[in-house]
Amino acid sequence: MNQKIVVCGAGTMGRSIAQLAAQNGYSVVLYDLQANAVQTAQLMIGEDLERLVAKGKLNGQEKDQITSRITYTTNTADCTGDLIIEAVVEILEVKVELFQCLQKHNPPSTILASNTSSISIASIANELEHPERVAGLHFFNPATIMKLVEVVKTEHTSPQVTDYLMNFARSLQKTPVLCRDAPGFIVNHAARPYYLESLYLHKKGVPLEMIDELLEQSGFKMGPFRLLDLIGNDINYAVSDIVYQQLGKPNRLQPSLIQKAMVEKGHLGRKTGKGFYDYK
Repeated sequence: MNQKIVVCGAGTMGRSIAQLAAQNGYSVVLYDLQANAVQTAQLMIGEDLERLVAKGKLNGQEKDQITSRITYTTNTADCTGDLIIEAVVEILEVKVELFQCLQKHNPPSTILASNTSSISIASIANELEHPERVAGLHFFNPATIMKLVEVVKTEHTSPQVTDYLMNFARSLQKTPVLCRDAPGFIVNHAARPYYLESLYLHKKGVPLEMIDELLEQSGFKMGPFRLLDLIGNDINYAVSDIVYQQLGKPNRLQPSLIQKAMVEKGHLGRKTGKGFYDYK
């Protein structure tokens, strides 16, 4: 493929999106401000591809081809492409500042897409020179496996941009859904009760292991606390807080103090080795 994809943010989501795009034939630039994050991403993508080879899902030549399609950088001047996907921290000002920097290095035709879980896409687009080229492209963790992708449009987003992103998601073997810019979009709005009610029950003394087991036996692939640890308590709590604030602070969506305390302690889940469960 001749199209060049830039992914900004080399954390769990960013490196997963970069790997996914490379596996599907795209040339990818993976950027992060922190050199150690870039190095870790390169190592983990390599390990993941090695696992796919061991499972017989890739051969050695395919692995080498995928690896060759990814370029790693800490320099924003290297971040030029047809599509830029940001997957940085869930702070509006950080996302806006990054895109404002990147638009200086790219032509107006470049599409700027945010992988935000819940921040208003319009609030990002309104700060940029070409809001019609801005949209949400929300993958779910892990992006290499989860099929759903939310394509989020604002009142400014051009139909050509939404069409491009829908087709891009399909080219990654994903199932895209088009939605309007709204608090939590579709999935994170609908999923709040799954997490918040479970946290409320745990606060009342119900063991989290029991809650996970009951919901998994009811048909959910992963219980809420195992899923929170996979997503990251910091990310999930930030989404809960954003949805809560944007919807006028309804009591039913009030973020959990249990989860807030865990974030403050640094017990974020799998990525830190400790969350609701221990992973060390």
